[in-house]
Amino acid sequence: MIGSRTALSVAALVLAAATCGAGVAEAKPHAKTAGSGAHVQSGAASWYGPGFHGRRTANGERFNTNALTAAHKTLPFGTQLRVTNERTGRSVVVRINDRGPYAHGRVIDLSKAAAQSVGISGVGRVTLTRL
Repeated sequence: MIGSRTALSVAALVLAAATCGAGVAEAKPHAKTAGSGAHVQSGAASWYGPGFHGRRTANGERFNTNALTAAHKTLPFGTQLRVTNERTGRSVVVRINDRGPYAHGRVIDLSKAAAQSVGISGVGRVTLTRL
């Protein structure tokens, strides 16, 4: 428990910092670490499925090409993202359950179902937003 003398000292320091213009700067979240609704990144997206359906993903579950899932290099498993096709404006919510993509310059690999939902049949440019 904080004594009344210590509490007064802390209050005086906070007040002094506020009136001097010194103190805590306003926090500005970084896009890649920000929470809900934050833009994560933009870039090329591709899809994967043939040959992977039924195989284990990096988080241990079986890959289902018909599920709305995706692979990302660094986002935690279970992260939900809104993936928006920049050309069509169509979007889909996916859950990260695998690691990748391994093709140079790509930011996300979508399941076949997710890619079809946003109109990507090969590679497309997308924006990722964390939900």
